Parts: sequence; C-alpha cells; structure tokens
Amino acid sequence: MEQQPVIPAGSEWTDKHIRDFCGSPVSRISDEWMLITCGNTADQKGLWNTMTASWGGLGVLWSKNVAFMFIRPTRFTFALANESQLFTLSFFDASYRRSLEICGAASGRDTDKAAQAGLKPIVFSDGSIAFQEAKEIIVCRKLYVHDFDPGQFLDPSIEGLYPVKDYHRMFIGEVLTLRVKEA
Repeated sequence: MEQQPVIPAGSEWTDKHIRDFCGSPVSRISDEWMLITCGNTADQKGLWNTMTASWGGLGVLWSKNVAFMFIRPTRFTFALANESQLFTLSFFDASYRRSLEICGAASGRDTDKAAQAGLKPIVFSDGSIAFQEAKEIIVCRKLYVHDFDPGQFLDPSIEGLYPVKDYHRMFIGEVLTLRVKEA
C-alpha cells in the first residue's frame, strides 16, 4: 500500500519529562484513545503504520519510566512493532475522534489510513514517527515483548475477548521523551 510520505517535524514541538504528561493516563488512553505508530524511517518513504489503541499504560519498571501497549498479531502494525526499536503514542484533542476511529477500523495493508483520517505523518530527528495534529507524543524505545498465554488467564471471561485466539503481544518501552506541541 502506497502511503503519503512522512515530513520532517517542525519546531513547534518541545521535549519534556514524562512527569509533565497531563491528566489521568487511564482516562487519556481508555476514554480518549491514542495512536500507536512505528516503522522504518530510513527515508521519507519508509514503511510505517499506525493503529488506534485504548489499552496500555504508563508507569515505572526496572527503574525506568515506561509505557506499555498491546497489539494483536493480526494487525498490520504488529510486524512493524516487532522490527522497530522506537514507537510513539500520540494523543489528540476531542476534535480528532473520527480520525482515531478511522485508524482503528481501516487496515494499513489496504489503505493509507492516515490520509483517509486527515492526518499528516511527521518524523523527528531521532527517527520516531507521529502526527502533526497530535497535541502530545510519547516516544519510547522498545525494551521487552511478551505474548499473552491464555493458560495464565485467571479470570475466565478474558478468553471471551479472543474468539479467534489472536492473543495480544505486550510491548514495553522506555519513555525517552514527551513531546508537546507549543501553541
């Protein structure tokens, strides 16, 4: 699938500490959603993809500030997340809810969903990819992956979330920076 090329990020982004992330991570992720983005940025036509997520979190692990996210192996983003060293979590204001719906429903295998959603992909000097329209971007370096094992589910109702047995892989990344768009 041909994608619109990424463009260099502008100077309106300021790097901050993750402790400056505003609001409850539970509300921001579960209710407002986020875009997980990863891929190759060796050139502006590198293969990348994004997907909407409402599962994930922020915390501390191994004495590092971390973010964790989950991707099913059936998603196009899955292979790119496995290959990439960096991933981003992009947060938007409420006016982009429809864009996030599109990025959650469309597949990057079949369509340029960012273009369909009206989003402009940008790349930062560290190679991380996100979107111009985001208001906050968390940049992470992958530290660990783990596949869910249904034999370890302690609540039997969880299995019902996997009717086709496409159990998530958890990705844990060290938070490198929080990028905030300055007005």
